[in-house]
Amino acid sequence: MGKYKINRKTRRYRFVRFLAAIALLLVVLVAVTIFIRHIYFKNLQPENNSPKSQIVDIASGLSVKQIADLLHNDHVIRNAWAFEWYVRSSSLHSNLQAGTYALSPDQTVQQVVNTLTQGKITTKLVTILPDQRIDQIRSQLINDGFSPAAVDNALNPQTYSDLQILAVKPANVSLEGLLYPDSFQRVADTDPSVIVRESLVEMGQHLTPELQAAFARQSLSPYQGIILASIVEKEVSDPTDQAQVAQVFLKRLSLGMPLGSDVTVYYGAIVAGQPPSLSYDSPYNTHLHTGLPPTPISNVTDQALNAVANPASTSWLYFVTGDDGTTRFADTLQQHQANVAQFCHQKCAQTAQ
Repeated sequence: MGKYKINRKTRRYRFVRFLAAIALLLVVLVAVTIFIRHIYFKNLQPENNSPKSQIVDIASGLSVKQIADLLHNDHVIRNAWAFEWYVRSSSLHSNLQAGTYALSPDQTVQQVVNTLTQGKITTKLVTILPDQRIDQIRSQLINDGFSPAAVDNALNPQTYSDLQILAVKPANVSLEGLLYPDSFQRVADTDPSVIVRESLVEMGQHLTPELQAAFARQSLSPYQGIILASIVEKEVSDPTDQAQVAQVFLKRLSLGMPLGSDVTVYYGAIVAGQPPSLSYDSPYNTHLHTGLPPTPISNVTDQALNAVANPASTSWLYFVTGDDGTTRFADTLQQHQANVAQFCHQKCAQTAQ
């Protein structure tokens, strides 16, 4: 009988210990749950209070974890797992949309997710500047985040054989001079060929039948008109000066004189990998060779194209842009040399080097 009482006491003791262990475990689980929830909700709060937005590209095909890691690495959110947990627990993982977004670290995870699920994309502008060589445009596109391989493919003329603007250029030459300067919208998945195509299309829109007819009146083909416009573009920027410079070059062409343009000589040296020098002989050296160079030397604006199509009604044969930025014109070499001596000291000395 005594042994039975001892066994009952032992079992009761063990049961009490078991209940105590269960209670302790529950307390620990509750405490851990509370702690995790606290950490979780804390990590749903803004990363910091900075309202400065930054551009984040969400490519198509990214998993929730990859998006979370991207946002965390860009310092948009506090914690990647909290973002992922929120998205999955809210059954929003299939609603996240690819795109380019402007997000700021003062947004909560809920606000960030709301932006991504509603596809409130922003756009980045890719700008092709005027007066740029094709190699400069290539560098700018790479600086805008496109890969060198993608940019090189985008600058391949064969990619755009369906565009009418490509018909004006000779075979086996680059897109030099044909990319119209403007700003173009880009989102996360935009390929640089889209930007280049839009620029070429815009160039085609500027090269109207009326403009081509005006080139023809100057005895220029459309491509020759672009070549001369690129030289005018590099020489001067003022529209009035451009029309007068165009007149000078057109008169020189009609007389069989060399154009005598320094900027073409520099271009020939640069594309050959040489320091810009007036002594470098190439097909672009219009001090040594008559006629137009073989290709444009930069891209062009509408005003340079119109300057060539509608040159000034003057008889100038020479011009020089002085140290003060003013371009002066002359009928004779003697008058030109006097302008150089009086108005172009530092600039012309640098040019002669």
